[in-house]
Amino acid sequence: MNSLTVHKDLQYYKFCTYGFLKNLRFFEPFLYLFFLEKGLTYLQIGTLITIREVLRNVLEIPTGMFSDILGRRRTMTGSFLFYILSFMVFYLSSSFGVFIVAMMLYAVGDAFRTGTHKAMIFEYLRIRGWEHQKVAYYGHTRSWSQVGSAVSSLLAAGIIFYSGKYSSVFLFSSVPYFLDLLLMITYPKELDGKVEKGSWQKILGSFREIVRVTVRSLREKSTIRALSNIALYSGYFRVVKDYYQPVLATLAAGLALHIQGLGHKQLSALLIGIMYFVLYLGTSRASRNAGKFASYFDSHPAFLNRSLLAGLFLVVCTGVFFLFHPPWYWLVVIPFSMIYLLENIRRPVGVAYVSEIFPSPVMATVLSTESQVRSLFAAILAPVTGLLIDKFGVAMGLILVSLFLLALSPLVKLKEAGNT
Repeated sequence: MNSLTVHKDLQYYKFCTYGFLKNLRFFEPFLYLFFLEKGLTYLQIGTLITIREVLRNVLEIPTGMFSDILGRRRTMTGSFLFYILSFMVFYLSSSFGVFIVAMMLYAVGDAFRTGTHKAMIFEYLRIRGWEHQKVAYYGHTRSWSQVGSAVSSLLAAGIIFYSGKYSSVFLFSSVPYFLDLLLMITYPKELDGKVEKGSWQKILGSFREIVRVTVRSLREKSTIRALSNIALYSGYFRVVKDYYQPVLATLAAGLALHIQGLGHKQLSALLIGIMYFVLYLGTSRASRNAGKFASYFDSHPAFLNRSLLAGLFLVVCTGVFFLFHPPWYWLVVIPFSMIYLLENIRRPVGVAYVSEIFPSPVMATVLSTESQVRSLFAAILAPVTGLLIDKFGVAMGLILVSLFLLALSPLVKLKEAGNT
């Protein structure tokens, strides 16, 4: 069986269902609008986002180790409990101080989840002897996550359209997360990895061993470059992708002048919901075919090197299109959409490549490390991008940062097959 063929047994469908339910985050396209409705300032919103990123960064590697030692299913179950509690606090509260608590709970849930489920997928493939399917298999399961995002966008638009309140999306988001919690309980015990039982001395000894193996692996320049190459584009993607919403809001404002009977809030919800639905259907297809795209290149490093350059160039194009004025302003949607598609092709290939160069026992730890590096890049690039945009405008801000990263890209270039 070739590397593009995927075994579809019961566990495969559980993995896909997990991704679908996990991405039913109805609040995601409307989070800033929710905070503004509650009377928060942009400074307070930025503070909440910073709290989430910093706390998740601090906790990601320790929770990855916790997962590798005490069991991945147990870790994932705890993650969903923190998520659900966070959603309920967001739904019930209106004050900035309580929102800090809710965001901290969300960050803990994120830290426990990040890297853990991917480690379970690769453990399952290793046990079954299907490791050659890594890119295609993970791409398939990730594609269902994108389908979940697509469906979520439409459902969220409907929730806001009929309820008239952004807070309702948090209440509804708790339902799929509770279902995911129940699904996690049905996963086979073998996906927990090597679970330590007994005294705290044994557990602490395992922690030390995980740290030793991880540090030894990270001493290699090639592994540092691999993590940086994958995380650089993903981190920058986190920063850039949110500019898609003001574009859609601007388009909605223009349409509102020609459509009678709908308020700006309702029209924005519908337009954002529909556009994200179409976009996520595209990213689902991209993830599903990640293995096919990668097969056109000599190696995974070759694909990752070229796709990094392509992605940064697309952001430059986005900046150029931002310079346009109506009726051509809508053209910015084209490079934005391609940026989303490329991220969802790169992620399966990048994660599979990381799984090839690190040992299985520390996989959740390493994938959490990659996620932390991604968050670090995002944390650095977000204020720099914002500062340049404040000074020079959206167009020049995106262009300048992207050109700077293009100049730095040789530092994270991976060694390709046949190259010295």
